[in-house]
Amino acid sequence: MKDGFLDKLIKRLDRFSPSEVQNLISRLVREKGFLENVFEALREGVLILSPEGVITFANRAVQEMFGIGQQALGQHINSAIRGFDWSAVAKPESTTNRDMEVFYPEHLMLNFYISPLSGYIAKNDEHLGYVMLVRDITKSKKEAEEMLESEKLNALTLLAAGVAHEIGNPLNSLDIHLQLMQRKLRKLPEEHQADLGDLLNTAQGEIKRLDSILKQFLHAVRPTVPERNKVQLHDILATTLGTLEAELESKHAKIILELAPTPPLLDLDPTQIQQALYNLIRNAAQSLPASGGTLFIHTEANEFEVTLSIRDNGTGISPEDMGALYEPYRTTKKSGTGLGLIVVRRIIREHGGELEVQSEVGEGTTVTIHFPRHEKQLKLLPAASPTIEIES
Repeated sequence: MKDGFLDKLIKRLDRFSPSEVQNLISRLVREKGFLENVFEALREGVLILSPEGVITFANRAVQEMFGIGQQALGQHINSAIRGFDWSAVAKPESTTNRDMEVFYPEHLMLNFYISPLSGYIAKNDEHLGYVMLVRDITKSKKEAEEMLESEKLNALTLLAAGVAHEIGNPLNSLDIHLQLMQRKLRKLPEEHQADLGDLLNTAQGEIKRLDSILKQFLHAVRPTVPERNKVQLHDILATTLGTLEAELESKHAKIILELAPTPPLLDLDPTQIQQALYNLIRNAAQSLPASGGTLFIHTEANEFEVTLSIRDNGTGISPEDMGALYEPYRTTKKSGTGLGLIVVRRIIREHGGELEVQSEVGEGTTVTIHFPRHEKQLKLLPAASPTIEIES
C-alpha cells in the first residue's frame, strides 16, 4: 500500500464498517508478514532503525553477522553492536556507504549502506528512520588479496629472468677474475700478499653473498614441481632436527616434541618439506632470547589433514610486521633476505597445504602447516530436483 492511500484511509476510517476495517487490517498484516519473510530470505543483512538509531527490525542474516538476537530490538545500535559509532554514519539528508571489520562472533569484513527513510504523513515531510543493508565481503576481500599477491609474484617472476641474466653472469665473471688475481698475488713479495689477500678474500666473500641472495630470490619466484613419494612426516622432521642440532645447542634451545602416535603416510617431496621445516625451526630458534628458550613441535592427524605446529616462547611478531609477513625483502633480521617465508609458503602450497601464523609480542609465535591427507579432486553432485513444481 502506498502512503497516499494510507493517508486517505486514515481520514475516512470512521466511514467503514467493522468488518471492512478488519479486512483492511488483515491485508496490512499479510503484507507486513510477506515483507518480513522476504527480508529473512535475503543473504544480506537488513536493519530498520528509528531516527535516533534504535533497532526496530533485524533479519536473521544481520543477527548472525553481528552476533545479536531478537533481544536487540528496541536497543540503540551502539549498544547492540560493539564499537559501532551511530553519530558518524547517520545523516538524514544523505546515504552512507562504508566498510567495517568485526571480530565477534567471527572475523568478518562487512560493507554497509545506510539510507534515510522519509514519507508523507498528514502532508508533513517527516523523517521516519533509516534502513541499513549489510553485505559480507570477507570472501571477495580475500580473493582480491590473493589476486594482488599473485600479481606481485608474477611481477617477481618476470623480474627474476632479467636479474639472473644481468647479475648472475657478471658475478661469475668477477669471481673468475678474482681467482686469476689470487694466482698472480702468490708471485708477489710476502709483505704485499697479506694486505692484498685480505682485500681479495673480502671481495670473494661479498660475491658469494650476492650469489646466495640471487639463488634464494630465484628459488622464491621460480615455480617448481614437487617430486612426491609416500613418506612419513616424522621422519623428515627427525632429519631436519638432526641437521640443526649443533645450531640449536649453541642457542641453548630446548626441543619438546608432542607427536601424533600413528600419523598416515603423505604424498610429499622430502627435500622440499625438509627445506621448509629447516627455515621454520631456524626462524623460531633465532627468535629465542640469548639465554635460551623452548620450541614446542606438535603434530596431529584427523581424517582430512595432518598438521605440524612449531611454537616458540620468543619475542613474537608485531602487528605491523605481521601485515607484511610475505612481502619480499621485508625482514627484521640483520642478515636476513626477507625471502625465507615466501619460499616456505610456496613449497607448502605446491603440496596442496596452507601455512598459518599466529603471534603475540612478548609471548611467542606459532606456525602451523596444514597438509591435506588426500589430493583434492572435483566431485560432480547429482542433478538437483526442481524446487518449484507448477501444476498445469
